[in-house]
Amino acid sequence: MKSNQPNRGTVPFSIRPADIMNNLPKQFFASLVASVNREIAAGHDVINLGQGNPDRPTPEHIVRAAQAAVANPQYHKYSPFRGYHFLKEAAAQRYLEDYGVSLDPETEVAILFGGKTGLVQISQILLNPGDLCLVPDPGYPDYWSGTALAGAEMSFMPLREENDFLPDYDAISDRDKKRAKLMFLNYPNNPTAATAPLSFYEDTVKFAATHGIVVASDFAYGAIGFDGRRPVSFLQAEGAKEVGVEYYTMSKTYNMAGWRVGFALGNKEIISLINLLQDHIYVSLFGAVQEAAKVALSDSQQCVADLVSVYESRRNALFKALGEIGWEARKPSGSFFTWLPVPKGTDSSAFAQLLLERAKVAVAPGIGFGRHGEGYVRLGLLTDEDRLTEAVHRIGKLGLF
Repeated sequence: MKSNQPNRGTVPFSIRPADIMNNLPKQFFASLVASVNREIAAGHDVINLGQGNPDRPTPEHIVRAAQAAVANPQYHKYSPFRGYHFLKEAAAQRYLEDYGVSLDPETEVAILFGGKTGLVQISQILLNPGDLCLVPDPGYPDYWSGTALAGAEMSFMPLREENDFLPDYDAISDRDKKRAKLMFLNYPNNPTAATAPLSFYEDTVKFAATHGIVVASDFAYGAIGFDGRRPVSFLQAEGAKEVGVEYYTMSKTYNMAGWRVGFALGNKEIISLINLLQDHIYVSLFGAVQEAAKVALSDSQQCVADLVSVYESRRNALFKALGEIGWEARKPSGSFFTWLPVPKGTDSSAFAQLLLERAKVAVAPGIGFGRHGEGYVRLGLLTDEDRLTEAVHRIGKLGLF
């Protein structure tokens, strides 16, 4: 019997993605990861300092809290859409204790599926197609991603060493000051490892208020400061909550990168908009993860102090080795990155490729973070001191410095 159904195999069919999918920025570091993996697959001992994935495990008391919470039937159901109050309260209390910043847990704290999610969402919440966003250069590439998803435009704020890797607001054109609706900042900074003083944030509040620009402060590395100095929070500046929000993540402070827990804190209207958008996308985090995050924020912070001490010791070991081969650079004051100038006569991509091929050391080329990242490479303090020292000694044998 002959079927009346059409032969579906002969019907032309193609997937047509939305225009926005073709406008997303290229993932620069995908090729770096592929190159590293090829070297490893070929049997080479690669010291990978090019990525930003914490190398130490989540502290045991946080893991135990999660293990116990998993057995709680309450957490087997949907979580409240906007998260449990106990976690928002713990985040607010941590900010009060660490930075002296008072926050209302219900109206000034939003729970996020990791800090990256929040940094992308803020553009979708505030920017229309054609709107302008001020973005640091060099900077975290996902600022570009959120702006692209919103169909907005970017104006780059150069971060130069002679200005301590802080943006110069006076150098922004009058046209961009009038058009801009959103501005990203990030200190301690990825990739430059610079920190910002309170006076900078005070100037930022004035600048933002004058021009009607919302500030999105990325404080992912807020716990990691060296030489006895705690990094300053944007929210410590008077008037900060009137002009913006800060993003905080459990990933770096507590080695919880895979747990995907973050927060937006500050301006009530923006927090409300974040919650509204997330109401349409998520049903909050798994309750057991929220319970573990609460324990991390509320219990002893000795694990955080110990972690910062580890990174500072690694930094010192790295810079001792750098001095031995004559590679001069500015010591980082925060984050778990270092920002090192490339030798004269080469560019960051070529230099990074050379180190991978000849020294089997992977670093991130500065051009991947923006045009003004050219001339530098980023190294992560994410392996033990012996491996960091060995990486520098391998590089030293190339005779480039």
